[in-house]
Parts: sequence; C-alpha cells; structure tokens
Amino acid sequence: MIDLHSHVLPGVDDGARTLEESLDILRAAGEDGVTRLAATPHVRDDYPTTPATMERLVVALNAAAERVGLPVDVLPGAELDLLFAARLDDDSLRPFGLGGNPSVLLLESPYLGWPPLLPELVFGLRLRGFTVVLAHPERNPDIQKNRELLRPLVSGGALVQLTAASLDGRLGRRPQATAHALLEHGLAHMIASDAHTPDVRAVGMSAAAARIGHPALARWLTEEVPAAVLAGAQLPPRPEAPAAYGALRIPWWRR
Repeated sequence: MIDLHSHVLPGVDDGARTLEESLDILRAAGEDGVTRLAATPHVRDDYPTTPATMERLVVALNAAAERVGLPVDVLPGAELDLLFAARLDDDSLRPFGLGGNPSVLLLESPYLGWPPLLPELVFGLRLRGFTVVLAHPERNPDIQKNRELLRPLVSGGALVQLTAASLDGRLGRRPQATAHALLEHGLAHMIASDAHTPDVRAVGMSAAAARIGHPALARWLTEEVPAAVLAGAQLPPRPEAPAAYGALRIPWWRR
C-alpha cells in the first residue's frame, strides 16, 4: 500500500517528536503493509516548515530506516493550510508537492466551517497547474451534514483523501458514517493514515481497507490512485462497488 499522508518527520509539528518515534511509525507502517509513505508535515503559521527542512529530514529518515532494515520508502510532501497555500506563488508551492510530485498539493480541510471561497481557491490552483488533494474532509461538521459541498470541487478536479481512522471508526461515528457515504457516492479517491504516532491515530491502513468490504475498491484507494498521483498519471477507472456497498455499509440514520 501507499500512504500519502503522515506526520513522521521528527520535531517539526504535532507528529513524531524524535527520530526514534519516526522509526516506530515506519515500523508500524511496514507491518501494516505500507511500502511508500509520504512525510507531510503541517505547513502553516504555527508550523512554518520550510522545503529545505523537510528535504533534509526526509533524507535523514530514509538513511536511518535503511540502517535498521525498515523497508518503507519515505517521500517528501506537506499538508498545507488553505490560507497559507493561497499566499504562496508557484515556485514556493512546488517544493511541497505531494510525494515529490510538484504539481500535486495536499491541503488541510478545515475542522470547523466550510469556507465559501474554497472552490475558488481550488479552481485557481487548478488554473496554475496544480491538482489539489483535500485531506480528511469527512471530519468537518459541514461536510458531515451535507456531503454535496464536495461535489463542485471533485467535479473541478480535486481529489479527496480519507483518514484510515475515520473509516474504521476510531475517530467516532460521524466521521465514519461520512467517510463511507463519500465513498458510496463517488466523492473519495484515497485512504491515508495521517499517522502522528505509532499508537495514537495509528497507521491502520489495512484495517480501513478491510472495513470497505470490497477488495478491488480498497486496492484502488490504497494502491492504484496513490501510485497514479506519484507518477503524475491519469487516475485508473474506479471499480464498481455493489449497490449494497458490502456488508459494512453505514445505515442512513447514522450518516
């Protein structure tokens, strides 16, 4: 599997604090079946991680992982705050490209409220040659009430990335119900761990994939689409899920 969202770099945000914690996350990722992991530290006013810092730590972490025999390839990237990203020009944004693809940006969905200007921001980045990946919108209360707020963004080319812990219920019923509803209605494209530590909001990619109850769709979300994003290729066709969305479909009264 390919995990395109983690806070594995040590000492730059609210994720891993030390190199040992970073290696513990990589160890957990490898045991979960992850072969490539994007290090996506927060980039915002309270965590102003620079591309130079990110790149230095990615190199150091890969070297440390090789020394201890951890077969997980750490890739560069960032989780950009919406307003922070809007202030940057193209040359400043490209080094933060997701997984090292300079034309793909991972943006942090707001936790409260849904900015009316978000579609305009996403469309503007699209015109500038960037593809936007929206991280964890299922955790936003406005999206939980009205998933169709995502429709114009997805129609405009944005990709939606769900958190593994939402799908398997670790983040509560509302994020879980919303994540499954977004999948059912074609409004999600990837699953990622958003791992901060090995045990709190753990990797859990395989458990989330199992909760989907549809192996081909799970593979599309955890392998095929992330691989296409890294390669800058066209997304593969989405497998058709059964009408019942597997045995684990979320009842309508919990959506």
